[in-house]
Amino acid sequence: MTDQPTRMRGDLGVLSVVVFGVAYMAPAVVTSIFGVIAATSKGAAPTAYVIATGAMLLTGLSYAKMAKVHPSSGSVYTYARKEFDSRIGFLAGWALLLDYLFLPMVAWLLQAIYLHAQFPAVPAWAWLAINVTLATAINVIGLKVADRVNRILLIGVTLVLVAVALLCLRHGLGHGGSSAATHAFWNDATSFSAVTAAAAVAAYAFLGFDAVSTLSEEVRDPERTIPRSIVLTVLTGGGVFIAISFLMQWAHPGGSFTDEDSAGYLLFTTVGGQTFADIANIVSMLGGFASCVAIQASTSRLMFVMGRDGALPRRVFGRLHTKLLTPVTNVLIIGAVGLLALNLSLAEATSFINFGAFLGFTLVNLCVIAYAVRQRNTGIRHSPLTFFLLPAAGAVIDVYLITQLGGTAVKLGLGWLLIGIVWLAVITGGFRRPAPELRLNSDAQADPAPADRPHPVAPPA
Repeated sequence: MTDQPTRMRGDLGVLSVVVFGVAYMAPAVVTSIFGVIAATSKGAAPTAYVIATGAMLLTGLSYAKMAKVHPSSGSVYTYARKEFDSRIGFLAGWALLLDYLFLPMVAWLLQAIYLHAQFPAVPAWAWLAINVTLATAINVIGLKVADRVNRILLIGVTLVLVAVALLCLRHGLGHGGSSAATHAFWNDATSFSAVTAAAAVAAYAFLGFDAVSTLSEEVRDPERTIPRSIVLTVLTGGGVFIAISFLMQWAHPGGSFTDEDSAGYLLFTTVGGQTFADIANIVSMLGGFASCVAIQASTSRLMFVMGRDGALPRRVFGRLHTKLLTPVTNVLIIGAVGLLALNLSLAEATSFINFGAFLGFTLVNLCVIAYAVRQRNTGIRHSPLTFFLLPAAGAVIDVYLITQLGGTAVKLGLGWLLIGIVWLAVITGGFRRPAPELRLNSDAQADPAPADRPHPVAPPA
């Protein structure tokens, strides 16, 4: 009998990896949160995305360095554990769990908002309950959404996005001309504090760019391909976000909306007519629901891994259903968390997720500095600019963006972090023992979805 292979075939190039990374970020999300970004920035959505792109680029450079140092790893949890300490690594993983656990909530909230905009007779809370219930039922049974179906839906969403861009361009040229285009980046109501606050929310669109690092074993020359692909993914995604938000802001000058949460749907009705808006919305809803199922499945698996390895209570989180072989308890918990969206606006829910993301991004930047310091102690010196100044700037910007998320998000995020510190003290005997190591690539059976979450295919209308 021949031995089973232990490594994947490494034949992907930079272009393939960048396409994967951009698709993972789901560029259509820029249209879903346009109203929130435009309102927060006082009518300068593309400027907010320019700032967010710059901030994410600095963090992307740090991810690229860590991916080169640890080519088989792709997690801030792994980087922090190796460059600092197992306990710091655990807290990094805990912050990541905040992102994972509440991402389905935002995906379901987006579904509910845009379905209610198209079918106002059904209240938003009912759409939320329907989406949560259906996705939870599917994941309890263990029926995963086929990758081929997801790809077809992604193509449909991409075509909708292209159509939206062209329609907004036509509308902008016919209403306001070049002066309105200039005001899309800055106007009399805009301020630095407004655009940075909007950038803190806009960074939600970038969540998932770090997923590129998970392809290390499937690319040619990973130590060169992965770092380049991470940076190019951020630049490509940022370019799409800036361009689309500019065209939408041009088509709708200012930041005033009847309902900023569903502003995208109303704008597309204006530029393309009711029929176009309805078709675009339905296509996006189908793609969005498929992603909601996948997000919940992958999050439940992460919770199962943490329970199995002792990072969370094993009896609750580390168990599979005896017949279905799915982490039913975890799936139900995620569904219950999703219902919390009933009491949150889209801006609050998105900001809450970004707290965990920014905290993780800050740690990645600090990991680069820690690595360079350790290397310097052994006589190996790295560039002060790229290994100290740039990651330090990235960390400072990430922390600053946390402060711009709003009081509710910061308080909830700090509360989550405090719970993690208390739990860490319990499982390490008062911080005296190393924290449990998560075996994210274990062969243990769980829900068949991958451990790394897919970004939602967000509805553009």
